[in-house]
Amino acid sequence: MRILVTGGAGFIGCHLAARLAGRGDQVVVADDFSCASWRNLVRFAGDVVTVDVAGDTRTLDKLFPFDAVLHQGSITDTTVADQRQMMHNNVEGFRAILDLSVKHRSRVIWASSASIYGNGPAPMKESQPPDPRNVYAYSKLAMEHLAQQYAPKMVRPQIALRYFNVYGPHEDHKGKFASMIHQLARQMRSGKRPRIFTAGEQRRDFVHVDDVVDANLRALDYDGGGVFNVGSGAGETFNRVVAELNRILKTDLQPDYFQNPYGFTQDRTQADLTAARKALGYSPKFNLSTGIDAYMASGQLGITTA
Repeated sequence: MRILVTGGAGFIGCHLAARLAGRGDQVVVADDFSCASWRNLVRFAGDVVTVDVAGDTRTLDKLFPFDAVLHQGSITDTTVADQRQMMHNNVEGFRAILDLSVKHRSRVIWASSASIYGNGPAPMKESQPPDPRNVYAYSKLAMEHLAQQYAPKMVRPQIALRYFNVYGPHEDHKGKFASMIHQLARQMRSGKRPRIFTAGEQRRDFVHVDDVVDANLRALDYDGGGVFNVGSGAGETFNRVVAELNRILKTDLQPDYFQNPYGFTQDRTQADLTAARKALGYSPKFNLSTGIDAYMASGQLGITTA
């Protein structure tokens, strides 16, 4: 297939581009490089186009047609307070992708977010009411509403994948917005106690990036549409993450607890994978321990590349 990966120089996008190219698809990466890294594409031999998805539809239009678009491009900094910036980049960028996909009859599979659930009950089901806690989460909810409006125009059903807390190689360029697993490992490698919110019992569904890629590939093969959770299916505490990092790094550093300064964080996330298992055949290969082992084996856990 001929496939466009937006945000393809970013964390998840670069993994998708590499896996698709490796299986023989013709892959084009589109990225504005505002929150990405060229290092992520060093081993990618396909076409890389520098383009603002939300602002340069002419350049985008020239790239089409594609059999499918895997839309990963968005602002992922959840602390951005500029509502216009967040909504323009995320929602209007998605609108441009949808318009071109209707015009050129392309399939669209795209990255939504578990942040939509807010502090709703866990395990979190796709059918439960949304509870966005910041403008990033709301932008993803608005994108889901937009996708529903475009659904009758699409040649094939769209799929939205609600990512939970993704971690793995090629995320270091995100800095303080990299996964907590990477950030804590970086602190611990430097001999510092890992800093986590009091009392470390907040739970997150940490999902390895390889499982996220697998979910996207399964979505490509699925004839239907819908919204599906992509997580590990388990809610792990920050204390457990520290313990696993102490194990793999062979350290013995106790947490340095501090009060959470943010009012919009989620206390617990955990994906209900019932729908994704049934429709996509998605079953995560990694739990927290094996995922951290794989991250360590990559040589990038807690390592600063810039």
